[in-house]
Amino acid sequence: MANDEWVSLSKIWAELGIPADYAARRGFSPQPEATQLIRIGMTAEGRELLLTPPAAQAWEQMQLAAATDTIALHVVSAFRSIARQAEIIRAKLGRGKTIDAILAVNAAPGYSEHHTGRALDLTTPGCTPLTEEFAETAAFRWLTGQAARFGFHMSFARENSHGMAFEPWHWCWAETNTTIKS
Repeated sequence: MANDEWVSLSKIWAELGIPADYAARRGFSPQPEATQLIRIGMTAEGRELLLTPPAAQAWEQMQLAAATDTIALHVVSAFRSIARQAEIIRAKLGRGKTIDAILAVNAAPGYSEHHTGRALDLTTPGCTPLTEEFAETAAFRWLTGQAARFGFHMSFARENSHGMAFEPWHWCWAETNTTIKS
């Protein structure tokens, strides 16, 4: 990130009450915002779902493979700007949540994999989105066995090193995985 971007990010962190040592304590690296994004769909609320072109291609192939195995995967969230990440945290603060509780489930602005345009939050029919319930579904079992073939990995397993809550729904495409493994 450029120096002026860090200054802006520092102001956002101060406003939200994010500790200055957050990234170091959690072992997070800055996540740059993607600049080239393509639309992969819309949320039920009418928000565009965006990914980088290679992540979108891998997602499309993974979703088709899952469907072939009678597994329905749906995207709840994809690309999120730094500004949108700050909005989410502001809204949770407005509902009375503490910054520590929020940072257990949402990365601080500037550190979310969603900024990269390579992360997806997924659900499946009959499952409440963004809940641990997803870990009990056939879709999660399919992802656990098959997602790596398409370059996706679950970022926040139980007891992860970042101190984040278990997020069985959060899957990120690794840029180094550019081919689909059969």
